[in-house]
Amino acid sequence: MRAILIEGPSHDLVLGEAPRPELGPESVLVEVYATAVNRADLLQRRGFYPPPPGESEILGLEAAGVIAEVGGGVRDWRRGDRVMCLLGGGGYADYVAVPQGMLLRIPERLSFEEAAAIPEVFYTAYMTLVVEAGLAKGETVLIHAGGSGVGTAAIQLARACGARALVTAGQTDKLERCRALGAAAAINYKEQDFAARGRELTDGRGVDVILDCVGGEYLERNVALLAPKGRLVIIGLMGGAKADINLALLVGKRLRVIGTVLRTRTLAEKLALTAGVRERILPLLENGTLRPVIDSTYTLADAAAAHDHVASNANFGKVILRVRA
Repeated sequence: MRAILIEGPSHDLVLGEAPRPELGPESVLVEVYATAVNRADLLQRRGFYPPPPGESEILGLEAAGVIAEVGGGVRDWRRGDRVMCLLGGGGYADYVAVPQGMLLRIPERLSFEEAAAIPEVFYTAYMTLVVEAGLAKGETVLIHAGGSGVGTAAIQLARACGARALVTAGQTDKLERCRALGAAAAINYKEQDFAARGRELTDGRGVDVILDCVGGEYLERNVALLAPKGRLVIIGLMGGAKADINLALLVGKRLRVIGTVLRTRTLAEKLALTAGVRERILPLLENGTLRPVIDSTYTLADAAAAHDHVASNANFGKVILRVRA
């Protein structure tokens, strides 16, 4: 089968050939029509984020396509079913083997490209805002990098939960598009202190939840911005892995700082998350309350150009790789 391979000291992305995945009795073989680029792919390409044990070395953390084969123990899925799925790896290829419990049916209203933009970001938004932070109706959440794939999903999910979403971004057009997507306010972190502006927007109270992909550089201001009993959920370390923290604020305001990750969770944990997404998120995608946000689409052969686009931080929403027309 065709697959994107990483070659040479410069970590070039090359369209080559790889063995078709072996099919287990409780798995299905999905013929991939579309996948998506995530920052984790850029890290893995350079050797900084290896796949979990047992997962494919091929890049790609999500896929959308059609079931080509089913294992002997599969009962609820058939050849020809349109499905999307979260992956530990392997999405940049013609085929991927997926445990049957990890499959989600693609809503009829969505294309394969739109479906490929869903798993990684909506799983992450659900895991962080609902499972980890327990975001409740009437609360306020600050979402850093509001124009990212996770950011665009989190804005919509916060609104669906009845919460008020504030976002940060560094470009005027991204701020405007975040507001159009449902953010109550958008803060240009290059021009304003997001913590000071966040306090202004909440009449000095602070926010109940912060979803942060920056890490160390933002930790002190994030903690200061949290309201009493606030929750900081850290999903990335783009601004460093180390920082000082004022423990008196944590104790005095009864704060929680939560670190979480999706890719390296066990299959059992991912199956539980998938069940939650199937129950809580999929119906909202089916009725249009939630929608995938696509920035641009590339062919599989142009994966390197897609990586360059994501690395430039120019995208708003997801960057898609079309595997089949």
